[in-house]
Amino acid sequence: MTFVVTEPCIKCKYTDCVSVCPVACFKEGVNMLVIDPDECIDCGVCVDECPVTAIFPEEEVPEKWQAYTELNARLSPGWPLIEQSKDPAADADDFKDVEDKLGMLDESPA
Repeated sequence: MTFVVTEPCIKCKYTDCVSVCPVACFKEGVNMLVIDPDECIDCGVCVDECPVTAIFPEEEVPEKWQAYTELNARLSPGWPLIEQSKDPAADADDFKDVEDKLGMLDESPA
């Protein structure tokens, strides 16, 4: 099992979760983070650090965001590792409550 970053992360990219991860399993895209399922050790310390509630255990991902399990697995090999927190996106606060953001996802690596 692994943890999954879901839609609320898009265009926010708060990185509070990164600094608490003991195994460096977060990967960074232009406007979202993902978790590498091959590296995640299922510790869950990242969940409470996410200010937009974007991280869920794989078996608890809300149905409307089930596609993000595959998305994390697909994107993580091509995105660079992020091991330290950074400032969030400049307009993160404007997007933290926006829904249906999948169309805003930039799949390019950071």
